[in-house]
Amino acid sequence: MRTTNRWIVACALVGLALRLAFALIYWVNQPLTHDEREYLALARSVARGDGFRYPADEPSPGTAQQFGRAPGYPLFLAALRVTTPSDHAPRRVKVAQACVGALGIWLIAAIAGRAAGPRAGVAAAAIAAVYPPLIWMPAYVLSETLFSTLALAAALALTPEARGARRELRDSGASPRLASHASLLAGAVLTGIAILTRPAMVFFVPLAALWFVRRRRPADALIFSLVSLLCVVPWTIRNHRVYGRWIAVASEGGVTFWTGNHPLARGDGDLAANLDIKRAELAFRAAHPTLTPEQLEPLYYQDALRWIRQEPAAWLALVARKAYYTVVPAGPSYALHSERYRVASVASYLLILSAAIAGVWRWRAAPTMGSPAALWLMAAATVAAGLVFFPQERFRIPVIDPALIVTAALLFKSRSRR
Repeated sequence: MRTTNRWIVACALVGLALRLAFALIYWVNQPLTHDEREYLALARSVARGDGFRYPADEPSPGTAQQFGRAPGYPLFLAALRVTTPSDHAPRRVKVAQACVGALGIWLIAAIAGRAAGPRAGVAAAAIAAVYPPLIWMPAYVLSETLFSTLALAAALALTPEARGARRELRDSGASPRLASHASLLAGAVLTGIAILTRPAMVFFVPLAALWFVRRRRPADALIFSLVSLLCVVPWTIRNHRVYGRWIAVASEGGVTFWTGNHPLARGDGDLAANLDIKRAELAFRAAHPTLTPEQLEPLYYQDALRWIRQEPAAWLALVARKAYYTVVPAGPSYALHSERYRVASVASYLLILSAAIAGVWRWRAAPTMGSPAALWLMAAATVAAGLVFFPQERFRIPVIDPALIVTAALLFKSRSRR
């Protein structure tokens, strides 16, 4: 086991070196996207003690809107003391996120190790260390790296220990029931924090509750759901006081739902990848010139739901396209990147997808093998969120790709814990 831990730590260090090299040597002096600028602006305001509001020195958003964001990632940036405007990603953010990404490697290895033994853990760590999308994400001022690590930590807390580890726990005199309750509470709190970082994580809560019920643990299902949502309630109350209406986490949900359920939608990508919808969105805002983004949010939902009711067949065809682009990396959002990026992204994804399919086959053929069920449920929740809103590579990488890596590592199942 000590040798296994050394290999996993070595993989994490290699992954950290690769992430730092990409962020600090290759991806430098790059212009910020709209989302990156908004995250940094909110972080500066929080760091200065002005709260979650866009500062006066923030440049004009252009044709975009400044919606309220989930608080988790701006708080993370504010903790890094990002207080001055910048046209590029600050180095300290890149370094901090590379370290967070390296921690994600260890979490991926730990989940695979619990499911299939030490060899699977080492294999998962090795793959995660060199997997290109996980290498380049920390270089961007986006919430994906932080969210991924939080989600993986929650999945690890909810992943049962192997039978041998539980036996060792009983032999040591510790209480397995107490350890189980502690893991449940830790997983619930981490899930709540992850929701406050990326609201789409809320789709995981009902799936996890059903999973507990299926395992004949209805009390755990109730506790997990309540604790997860109680972590979010204070921010929801804050939003009601600030905006005068109930907004669970962030006010960007309306335009996101509208973008993914529009007659001009293509099934993948945001407004930047669908210029026709962008023009329609500008016209929609022009029709309500006096309303704030928070006041526009319910109107976006109403307009999208009206089209769904009027054209159910067209909407079902759109959902089918969303499902296709969820699996096949060929949507409009990929066209926004360079050819080098597309080749690296698509090739690495298809390779790990193929290995994961083989891993599932191995898992089905080995009934005594454990499973990373919590992480699989998180991946299913990500798919569900994509079908409700829209899929995009950036939304896939934090949870689905680690789930594929862990599933591929099941091919390396150990015959024993040693």
